[in-house]
Amino acid sequence: MRIGARYKASTQNRGQLSWSDEIRYLGIYVTAGFKFCCFLSHAKKIFYRAFNSIFGKIGRIASEETVVHLLKLKCLPCLLYGTEAIPQNKSQLNSLPFAVNSVFRKIFDTKSYVTACECMEYLNCSVVELVNRRKMTFLIKLMNVQNTLCRIFHNNAVSALTVLRNNIS
Repeated sequence: MRIGARYKASTQNRGQLSWSDEIRYLGIYVTAGFKFCCFLSHAKKIFYRAFNSIFGKIGRIASEETVVHLLKLKCLPCLLYGTEAIPQNKSQLNSLPFAVNSVFRKIFDTKSYVTACECMEYLNCSVVELVNRRKMTFLIKLMNVQNTLCRIFHNNAVSALTVLRNNIS
């Protein structure tokens, strides 16, 4: 797999190496491309699988609040794993709330996207806020680490934290 300007360049190895468009490293899928980019569809699959297993067991027996609480504790960490450390574009950030919204529509048995958004807001399940909070915590911890390698990224972490704080306010 290649990342950078020559990621599409042909090789002269005559099939000795098999090239891949994506690799998995520590549970994050990195895709080949001109810029460093991660693939979130695997995280969404794991999120849906975790939710469907919970919802299949308790279904309509438990209250909606109980299902949402289990969703927050068991399913959202699957979806948000690594989002604080990887760069995301706007379409990737928008796909995460859509996944949670579809689950809320299933929990509350509605087809309305707006109703599910209101339920998400009322029950404090805003994915964008969770991602921003996780990023802020990650960047603050990164800035306080005394490791030499982490100190190299100190200025980048400070600028990213400033941008994140400005976007939130």
